[in-house]
Amino acid sequence: MSPGSAPIKMLHDRLLVEVDKEAGERRSTGGIVIPATAAMGARRLAWSRVIAVGPHARAVEVGDRVLFDPDEKAEVEVHGEVYVVMRERDVHAVAAERLEGGSTGLYL
Repeated sequence: MSPGSAPIKMLHDRLLVEVDKEAGERRSTGGIVIPATAAMGARRLAWSRVIAVGPHARAVEVGDRVLFDPDEKAEVEVHGEVYVVMRERDVHAVAAERLEGGSTGLYL
């Protein structure tokens, strides 16, 4: 069996997320198309869907959408698709239907 066809298991608090293909170009409120290569004054965070989580991830589940800084993360190609690997602590926010209970998701 080749490494490319073996199942993947994330370790510790690692997340594997797929980068949204729509995140490339944006549209301004005036309708102007802004390409992904346009320079911005501030860093832009990105939303992505979680594909796999390690056993020690506490607040993120497979299928959630997470907000993170893509410039600080490692990319990996699996079966011809590009994914991002990160630690759970590098996630800024989680969006999921299961969070509607009124909880902020914060813990101290």
